[in-house]
Amino acid sequence: MSAINYDLSKIKGFVFDVDGVLSPSLIPMSDDGDPQRMANVKDGYALQLAAKSGYQIAIITGCKSEAIVNRFRTLGIHDIYIKASKKIGIFEKWMQEKGLSPEQIVYMGDDIPDLACMRKAGLPCAPRDAAWEARETAEYVSRFDGGYGCVRDVVEQVMKAQGNWLLDDNALTW
Repeated sequence: MSAINYDLSKIKGFVFDVDGVLSPSLIPMSDDGDPQRMANVKDGYALQLAAKSGYQIAIITGCKSEAIVNRFRTLGIHDIYIKASKKIGIFEKWMQEKGLSPEQIVYMGDDIPDLACMRKAGLPCAPRDAAWEARETAEYVSRFDGGYGCVRDVVEQVMKAQGNWLLDDNALTW
């Protein structure tokens, strides 16, 4: 039974922000000032399984790190948009290219730059520690903080509701 009050059978795609969603809001800085993001392996496992299972997945972030691109490509995600100052245009174009309607999309964001996309998506979600504006906009607020399993929480609930979680031997390999 899902904790999400939405018809999860509709979901065909996921879109995620990075900072505050796929990585914690607190980001260590290197000596030269570059952000050093952390990645949650359980979130990564769920993402790669969803990608292998045929879900459309996009990453839309304002950050400017090639490490982000490399991280998510290794998980089988190819729609990665960095340096996104206005996310809504990218989000709408991605939906159109994939032939998806808003009600088929989960969008998880944590702060003001995500609000327009969250309002457009059928199932807007937020981590537990998201800014209040994002939590107020979300239809589902995860019980996990950003970077600490909120992505796995949502992906797993959708895939379980659709009977796709741990469906075959694909689930046992990375």
